Amino acid sequence: IEGDRVVGLEEKPKAPKSNLINAGLYLFPADIFALIDRTPKSPRGEFEITDSIRLLMADREVYAYRLPDPWIDVGRPWDLLEANAILMRGLKGRIDGEVAKGATLAGEVVVEAGARVLDGAYVQGPTFIGRDSEIGPNCFVRPSTTIGRKCKVGNASEVKNSIVMDGTHVPHQNYVGDSILGERCNLGAGTKVANLRLDEENVKVPWRGRMIDTGLRKLGVIMGDDVKTGINASIDVGTIIGEETFIGPGAVARGVIAPRSRIY
Repeated sequence: IEGDRVVGLEEKPKAPKSNLINAGLYLFPADIFALIDRTPKSPRGEFEITDSIRLLMADREVYAYRLPDPWIDVGRPWDLLEANAILMRGLKGRIDGEVAKGATLAGEVVVEAGARVLDGAYVQGPTFIGRDSEIGPNCFVRPSTTIGRKCKVGNASEVKNSIVMDGTHVPHQNYVGDSILGERCNLGAGTKVANLRLDEENVKVPWRGRMIDTGLRKLGVIMGDDVKTGINASIDVGTIIGEETFIGPGAVARGVIAPRSRIY
């Protein structure tokens, strides 16, 4: 980029010429569609929008807007945890729901309308609690946690640095750390999620046919929608569970589990 004018653009270069990225937001003239029709496949065998933009640059000047805030790619599920933590840094606490006298909110905590934080709950900010959710009694919600609508985090449960999506229940004696739980999941009593390897090395997961290093020392589970676990089920570090899967009582889930699986 020279000033604000784009002078070069390359898709996934092996040797980047700058530390700038294309964040993927565009305002195009209508004739971009004709240029897209003229765009050949790239050496990767794909039609690249960046090639179409280069055709546009041959005809006119193209300008870039530098984003003032942090940017992160979320192409992999666990990237959402880092993105969530970044968003949380600017969270301003507010209470629109109910907080019992025996509950404790520490730091920046949002409690949306209809949500309830019950006696004995201890919530450390930054944390977001969505509309009509119930937190407590006697649970621990730790920083950088986002809890969606109509969720439950119940007695003797602990949730840390996680995303809990709408309608999901972490109801009693559960531990969920550094994890993403999809919508309408239910953890049976005593279900625990491991998030740290015993050797404390980075967590590695199978991804697109190969084992990759996530770069994370702690990573729990990536859980699809409508997953249910039985009592005292255990979920290993870096596990990916497909939607509508059942993990039976006392079972151990690890690796990549296909959607609609039954693990006993």
